[in-house]
Amino acid sequence: MAMVSWGIFAPLSQIRQCLRRGYSAGSAFQYILVERKGQHHNVGLIRLNRPKALNALCDGLMTEINQALDTFEEDPNIGAIVITGSERAFAAGADIKEMQNRSFQECYGGNFLSHWNRVSFVKKPVIAAVNGYALGGGCELAMMCDIIYAGEKAEFGQPEILLGTIPGAGGTQRLTRAVGKSLAMEMVLSGDRISAQEAQQAGLVSKVYPVDSVVDQAIICGEKIARNSKLIVSIAKEAVSAAFELSLAEGNRLEKRLFHSTFATEDRKEGMTAFVEKRKANFTDK
Repeated sequence: MAMVSWGIFAPLSQIRQCLRRGYSAGSAFQYILVERKGQHHNVGLIRLNRPKALNALCDGLMTEINQALDTFEEDPNIGAIVITGSERAFAAGADIKEMQNRSFQECYGGNFLSHWNRVSFVKKPVIAAVNGYALGGGCELAMMCDIIYAGEKAEFGQPEILLGTIPGAGGTQRLTRAVGKSLAMEMVLSGDRISAQEAQQAGLVSKVYPVDSVVDQAIICGEKIARNSKLIVSIAKEAVSAAFELSLAEGNRLEKRLFHSTFATEDRKEGMTAFVEKRKANFTDK
């Protein structure tokens, strides 16, 4: 496959054009590698690529992730996105050297970390394939995703307390919602890590796989999701995500409205007609 060579400041339009043609755009970025995976090239893969820093999350890396997410979000062929790191580290935390000398005024005035939440606003499903360390910002990044698959040697933790600070990209909030108050409090206040198996038992992780297959399994999950109507998948994701924000009564009301809205789509009619006619549905994302 042809390779392209751009600098870190390559225009986003060129990156999008490259991805639409199916090329590898890894060289368009400094901190990540980006590909289209799956039999039908309908799963976007973002691989964190700061090996010497154990994929520590610097501002530039997060900006590049956001650019790649925007590209995949706009691509009508992409039905799901996978974010992963290396076998040694998904992401070992935020880049401490980048934060070390920041002042309160800089953080508050500049709304530091505000753009790190982009992953949680993507309409398409995002799957984290976690191997090795997912600590601090790395754990927070994984929790921003919709599904977490973990390699059997993965470790999760929020060790910010050991650095004299607290999680700042959703760690105290998403972790508590995922594993409950007691375990979240223990992890945040002590800095202790949990294993992939413990994370699965606590509800943080969906499935645990051998280290060398977790990314492939995440892509397979992405392909399975991508076979469905992309429009209906986005609606379903909105409904599940709302469960973390709303009361049960409010959530049920929203679910009913979103359910009703599917009856205005061609894909709902096609799906039910195909079921009655005992054939495979041909979704058009309309």
